[in-house]
Amino acid sequence: MAPRYNSPPNWPPPPVGWSPPPGWSPDPAWGPAPQGWRFWVDDAGAGSSDPREALAEVGVGEESVGAAQRKSWIARHKILTGAGGVVLLIVVIAALVGGNADPGEEPVVVATTQGADQGEKSADEIAAEEQAEAERLAEEEAAAAAEAEEERLAEEQRLADEAAAAEAAAAEAARIGSVAQQNAYRSALSYLDLTGFSRSGLIGQLEFEGFSTADAEFAIVRLEAEGGVDWNAEAAECAASYLDLMSFSRAGLVDQLLFEGFTPEQAEYGVSTTGL
Repeated sequence: MAPRYNSPPNWPPPPVGWSPPPGWSPDPAWGPAPQGWRFWVDDAGAGSSDPREALAEVGVGEESVGAAQRKSWIARHKILTGAGGVVLLIVVIAALVGGNADPGEEPVVVATTQGADQGEKSADEIAAEEQAEAERLAEEEAAAAAEAEEERLAEEQRLADEAAAAEAAAAEAARIGSVAQQNAYRSALSYLDLTGFSRSGLIGQLEFEGFSTADAEFAIVRLEAEGGVDWNAEAAECAASYLDLMSFSRAGLVDQLLFEGFTPEQAEYGVSTTGL
């Protein structure tokens, strides 16, 4: 059967099933192991009978063993000495109060038992601690999940905002058009400020200025979409301009407006505003 590592009582206890790796050596602050301590034992309690050989297996050299052997019995048995002092103190206290105690009581044994009970946790305490630890872990998991969900929603909102901004920018770019279309739009506004134009007449004027038919059409459509032009009002303005230049009959003025590109309805409306 494979031997098991047996840590000295004055050294920090190792994890269950731990064995020293090759080349390992104990911390000098732990102090030497008790004289004759067996570092390796099997389940049957068998192990190396030579403490020097056992110490060598975990990297403790001859000098450490020699130093341990040269120390006094009290120095090499600090734990036993301390425990003996505690027991002696308890015995002295028991002797001092023993005159008033019941002969059938065993105060020393009771005190020792109470000390042992105080060092052990009850099953209820252990269960309460385990429950508290489980609740703590559950709260941490819930907080982490909530944080992850919050980050996911924030990212979704950010992407949605970016998409909306991009869509709005694209819509604005489509509304105002290219540079050439914007120039055609501004020229159309300037012509409308000078005199009355029909729709076809204004497109023709923009084409005459060198704008493409597509850019001219875009400018007119934008004017109409933004409410920047009233063709009936343009017909009325055009009719008034002709009457300022010369005299016209009603039919002659309607024909002149039709020639300018106004629809029959727009021409009739424009002439009717002149009083003819």
